[in-house]
Amino acid sequence: MDADVIIIGSGAGGGTLARALADSGLQILILERGDYLPREWGNWDPQTVFGEHRYHTDEQWRDQHGKAFSPVTGYHVGGNTKFYGAAVLRRRAKDFTVRQHQGGETRAWPIRYEDLAPFYDTAEAWYFTHGKAGADPTEAARKPYPFPPFPHDEDIAEVDKTLRGMGYHPFPLPLALHRLEDDPEHSPCVRCPTCDGFPCMLHAKGDAEVCGVRPALQHPNVRILTGHRVRRLIHSKEGKTVESVETDQGSFTARLVVLAAGAVNSAAILLASASEKYPTGLANHSDQVGRNYMCHLNSACMAIKPGRENRSIFQKTLALNDFYEHSGDPDYPYPLGHIQGLGKVTPGLLHAQRPLLPIPISAWTASHSVDWWLTTEDLPDPNNRVTLDTDGNIRLTWNPKNRESHRRLCQKWREILQKAGFMGVFFQAMDISATAHQVGTCRFGEDPGDNVLDPYCKAHDLDNLYVVDASFMPSISAVNPSLTIMANALRVSPHIRRHLQGAT
Repeated sequence: MDADVIIIGSGAGGGTLARALADSGLQILILERGDYLPREWGNWDPQTVFGEHRYHTDEQWRDQHGKAFSPVTGYHVGGNTKFYGAAVLRRRAKDFTVRQHQGGETRAWPIRYEDLAPFYDTAEAWYFTHGKAGADPTEAARKPYPFPPFPHDEDIAEVDKTLRGMGYHPFPLPLALHRLEDDPEHSPCVRCPTCDGFPCMLHAKGDAEVCGVRPALQHPNVRILTGHRVRRLIHSKEGKTVESVETDQGSFTARLVVLAAGAVNSAAILLASASEKYPTGLANHSDQVGRNYMCHLNSACMAIKPGRENRSIFQKTLALNDFYEHSGDPDYPYPLGHIQGLGKVTPGLLHAQRPLLPIPISAWTASHSVDWWLTTEDLPDPNNRVTLDTDGNIRLTWNPKNRESHRRLCQKWREILQKAGFMGVFFQAMDISATAHQVGTCRFGEDPGDNVLDPYCKAHDLDNLYVVDASFMPSISAVNPSLTIMANALRVSPHIRRHLQGAT
């Protein structure tokens, strides 16, 4: 045996799980297909990050029509948390139940908010989370945040005041950043404008490398192999256990295997592991592997106030959930979604994404905008799925649900911003390539005939295979999924310990 536990992937799920198991004495091997993200000036250069996509994969996936596209994803130690905006929100209590949307229903989870709450507490502590308990009226009961909320820059504080004056309930956005507000001279985080979508050159972002993998590797029983892309899993003759993990660098064996390669790639690995015993993919007797792919309906928003320059440097501190539970329109009794601040759009960033826009226009627009991110819940659909083409390439079929609710959320926000004095309000919807919030594809549940994983994220079909990335989620909610992935990995970790202790 090469290890007691092999963890495939080192992002929010795999990196957190590695740290959670590190003090167990178990021999843990992390297999990461990428490498450590280089620490270089390009980390903070908009052209490098958004123009050249230096840190994103150059592989091509195909959509349902066979058209190739470049997914905005990267393979590094720490996974996509190296690039996330560090917004770490808990799911609302109702997000664990069946919820009615205009586009259909969500699925209930086999666990409740209360089951995950203590693990949310731990994840927030590990990932430097700043926030204010009770500030968001839709948030469930909770302990205080580990760190106080980020204070708003002056121009964002003015927006916060204006929204409150209009009767809304903005709140400090919970952020996973290592910021010492009372000791800025020694703070790893310097409140720079290169956070949302950029890797952090100072390692101040609460990402899965800094907060998961690095602490795990302090234990001599944990090791990581980078540049090892997993191709398939090989099962035993009886088909009840994974016997080996096949990579492009060789094969590895362990008593227990954990998939944490991301919702798309974990499904792809299982599908690529098809055999005579599992002709449609490993762990796929339910025919649910790869199905029910969900990704938020997301739009970026630029709100321009011609007479006032936005001098904010660190803008991403404000959020609003007034339309999370209900649209506010009695004739449309459905949730719309979540609104949060976006990292400040700078002239360089706008020029990298819109190179044909004249530089003076880019500079003026960016300096006068306040920028937002709007999220509406996607709904599970078995036809939205990950499959493999005959050449082994990933094909992603995605027709998002709830488009009308997202349209209404954008329209509602436009009306509010215009009343607040922003004359120009512009939206850009994210397309299939924006896969950062990918979930589903291996959902968990009690019924083996309708789910891939059991409530502890063990494959129903195999005795030693777990999945701890966002694949397990039966629904996506309308908040960022990262914290829930981290908390669930923490929830699963003691079960894995008991599983291996019982096998000795």
